[in-house]
Amino acid sequence: MKKIDIAVRCLGIMLLTAGLTAAPPAGKEGPDRDLNRAIERNSARHLEFLRALSRTTREGEEAVQALVAKRMRDLKCEVETLRISPADLELKHEFADLGDRPPEPRISVVGRRAGRAGGRSLLLFAHPDNPPQEGLDRWRHDPFGAVIEGGRLYGWGVADDLAGVAIMIEALAALGEAGLEPGGEVILCSTPAKRNAQGVIALLSRGYTADAAVYLHPAESGVGMKEIKAVASGMLQFRIRIAGRAPDTSEPGHTAFAHRADNPAAKGMMVARALEEMDARRGRRVFHPGLDAAVGRSTNLLIGYVQAGEKGSLTRVPETCTLGASLTFPPSEKLADVRREVEAAVAEAARSDPWLRESPPRIDWVFGTQGVETPVDHPLYLTVSRAIRDVIGEDPFVNPLHSASDIRNPILYSGIPTVGLGPLAGDLAQNGLTDEWVDTADYIRAVQITARILLDWGNTPSR
Repeated sequence: MKKIDIAVRCLGIMLLTAGLTAAPPAGKEGPDRDLNRAIERNSARHLEFLRALSRTTREGEEAVQALVAKRMRDLKCEVETLRISPADLELKHEFADLGDRPPEPRISVVGRRAGRAGGRSLLLFAHPDNPPQEGLDRWRHDPFGAVIEGGRLYGWGVADDLAGVAIMIEALAALGEAGLEPGGEVILCSTPAKRNAQGVIALLSRGYTADAAVYLHPAESGVGMKEIKAVASGMLQFRIRIAGRAPDTSEPGHTAFAHRADNPAAKGMMVARALEEMDARRGRRVFHPGLDAAVGRSTNLLIGYVQAGEKGSLTRVPETCTLGASLTFPPSEKLADVRREVEAAVAEAARSDPWLRESPPRIDWVFGTQGVETPVDHPLYLTVSRAIRDVIGEDPFVNPLHSASDIRNPILYSGIPTVGLGPLAGDLAQNGLTDEWVDTADYIRAVQITARILLDWGNTPSR
């Protein structure tokens, strides 16, 4: 079947699904509107918890988690604080360089609230940890002042991901203030993600589970609450080390003898061309309708790092050349298969060169994870899309470009259908930028939407 035929069929399914989700369930218009208005009236209070979290980041991750635990207890949650070392986790469906996983324990806080018997359970998760506090002198706003200006809340970590932590807690608080209660159990997880903490994997491995999960994280696409993360491409990250051979000479300069050397920089270019040819073949062969519609490709290879020799040494053959690359692939492909394809491309390049046959390139695998997808006709997606439409007045769309998104973890480790969403935000410190911010109006909309999801999902009987 041709790609265009598949795309047309998938578009038809998406349009049909949009029609099915175009209106809120009958009989819920009044109560939902009342809840939305109540959250708007209390917007300053819902924002204050996020501001408090941002101010507390000055004191470190443990202080932030202590504040989270207190707020959960105030909401009558059963709270558990866990200290888990990332190095102790068994990774499944993915791998990570153990050197990037520090051994010290990381703190996760879990708040559980039982619902009425028979309702579907929901696990919400977000990460409270943020990057090392560097470059603070370049901020225009006080990084720990939680300043609101021009409709934006500025503060360290507000977008990555204190907003997600605050949204899930404030949504539950808003329901309580309105005298409403989800029908199923609610599990709130504030769990670290940075420095390969793998906090949500740690909780899943401890047996925390639910009928569905929602990952709350501000959107980095500039779209905000109009999008849902329901597809996460798989990803491979790797380095290739190519050894060289200097010419047999005592001369300090090698240029005149270059033909007698095996220059790893030149060999690295050969390997890079082989990878690019593999990428072109994959681009013609591999297809996912959502990814193809978004960027015209369903898989991509990026060579993002090349190192050979010394910066000021222009006349000597380098000892080695290192290429660093990443590759994304759709959920339909298996991680192991893609990895073997990379190995085959590198091996093919080595076979074409006498020196590389003698000294084959070495691949160091840094990170790899399987892709995942929650279909647009899944009950979770339908529930979330209805909630978004109820608040913003238009149907959301799937953004399929969040490769290796944390929505993958509940799906891969526990078979829990998962989507992600979050408010408009920008200038993340994680990306080397300053004055990280969250749009205050979209943050309040996220609280409204999450509260609606908790009600609608939990008030449907569990099978």
